[in-house]
Amino acid sequence: MRTYLNPSDRLTLVFIVLLTVVILLNVSGLPSLPHLIFTYSLLALVILLLAALDRRTPGSRPSGFLHAFIPIICVIIIFNSLGDIIPFIRRHYYDEVLIRIDHLLFAAHPTVWMERFNNSWFTALFQIAYISYYGMPIAVCTLLFIKDEQEEFETAAFTIILCFYLSYLGYLLFPAVGPRFTLNHLQTTDLQSGPMTLWIRQTLDSLEHNKTDAFPSGHTAVALVSLFCALRYRQKALFRVLAPAVAALIVSTVYLRYHYVIDVIAGMLLAVLTIFISPWMHRIFSGAPHQSRG
Repeated sequence: MRTYLNPSDRLTLVFIVLLTVVILLNVSGLPSLPHLIFTYSLLALVILLLAALDRRTPGSRPSGFLHAFIPIICVIIIFNSLGDIIPFIRRHYYDEVLIRIDHLLFAAHPTVWMERFNNSWFTALFQIAYISYYGMPIAVCTLLFIKDEQEEFETAAFTIILCFYLSYLGYLLFPAVGPRFTLNHLQTTDLQSGPMTLWIRQTLDSLEHNKTDAFPSGHTAVALVSLFCALRYRQKALFRVLAPAVAALIVSTVYLRYHYVIDVIAGMLLAVLTIFISPWMHRIFSGAPHQSRG
């Protein structure tokens, strides 16, 4: 009998359970434990309720839309919750290792080397490219949903959400804050920024509660997976828009001092891994015993 939970629902619920186990195993060091348990319980309940509502009212556009996009909302909330978890369960960060790898590869610190290109126009361009990441997966999924390409929407959403959660596992296993904090003393000048660019950076800093998200570069991984989904599901116009934006975004992660280059390389490898295992994972979470498209 077919269940009303789709693969993205199940993947999100499994990740919520995983995080719940992690925090319960570290209960003594987590002052925000009640808040986290409440948040995860509420997310799980909302997923179950929306899935049930969608099943009871098949064909309803509002309930279908809410059910389809609730995992994406969960991704955002879960990301910020990591800011309450990682500092209390991981006492050691891996920035020193990442810095050494970058220096071994380039015989320099890439963020410091890129100072030679520092000007307000580049900073504004790359900051806009950097924040375009937040709209990329939503644009791909929304376009497929509006076109009523249900199977393509479901597999694309699952692939993108899987990429998010795999990157979150990276943050849990290899926490790092990034060069804007660790190499700031080596930078000879601040990034030249206009008022709008400065406002964007300050807004991101205030909204993103999790600061240990350098390795791997989720921006790189999710952007590349979104680009792949646009190409795979024949959204040619969107692909043409995303391709240069993704290229600029990848450069921006280092120019803006958010990531080490090794973070970006790891993000690229994570995108490849996600694309490779997503069909298999989708079959597992859909309960399909045979090969299926997507």
